[in-house]
Amino acid sequence: MRNIGLTALLIAITLLNSSSTYPIRDFKVDVVVIDAGHGGHDQGTHGRFIKEKDVALKIALKVGGYIEKNVPGVKVIYTRKDDTYLALDERAEIANKNKADLFICIHANANPNTKAFGTETFVMGVHKDEGNLAIAQRENSVILLDENYEERYEGFNPNSPESYILFTLTQSAYQDNSIRFARQIESQFKDRVGRVSRGVKQAGFVVLWRTTMPSVLIETGFLTNSIEERFLADEDGQDLIASGIYRAFKEYKSDVESIN
Repeated sequence: MRNIGLTALLIAITLLNSSSTYPIRDFKVDVVVIDAGHGGHDQGTHGRFIKEKDVALKIALKVGGYIEKNVPGVKVIYTRKDDTYLALDERAEIANKNKADLFICIHANANPNTKAFGTETFVMGVHKDEGNLAIAQRENSVILLDENYEERYEGFNPNSPESYILFTLTQSAYQDNSIRFARQIESQFKDRVGRVSRGVKQAGFVVLWRTTMPSVLIETGFLTNSIEERFLADEDGQDLIASGIYRAFKEYKSDVESIN
């Protein structure tokens, strides 16, 4: 146990030093990467009749469509536009290579308690309760499907609490703007879409850890809750969630660019 913790600590210190070389971008939001979680042989979580990978893709395409139609000059890049599998590091690399100004990762939630409901938006950070850790562990467990995952993710093990030491020491230069955008999303969900907001939270998501721009991971609702599953399976429900994310994007872009 002690050796695992020491290894994670050394990795974290290395990453902390290297992260200081990340360039801080200008106050422009011209490129956005939209990431539909899961895909292909990785279905994510599921309800009684829908899968997370399908809900995430439908909402992601709708969000991108709203931005492309209504916000001229913004380039929208999708990590996937169909039912294909991408590793977490590949998703982050798409955003990094394209010098994205914002990374939006879309998921759906699950809980053994079928009465759990509501939206929540995560930014990269230290989990403050076991519930946040459990969600991060579930979403991060997809790396176990990848070849050479230990090498690719620098020794990170999603099932090892000691590995999350990485995230306690690696400070994101983009956390403030990530939190700003996350709050705007949850505000839209609560005030305009009429969803119950569980708020903005922090946890150690690998896909956010690997990006070098403001990034959020949105849990759009619980597929294990029959009422929310029906809402997310319905096209009107998907439109409402997508429109909330889109309006938050417009608000965030306006706020950030007004600083300049």
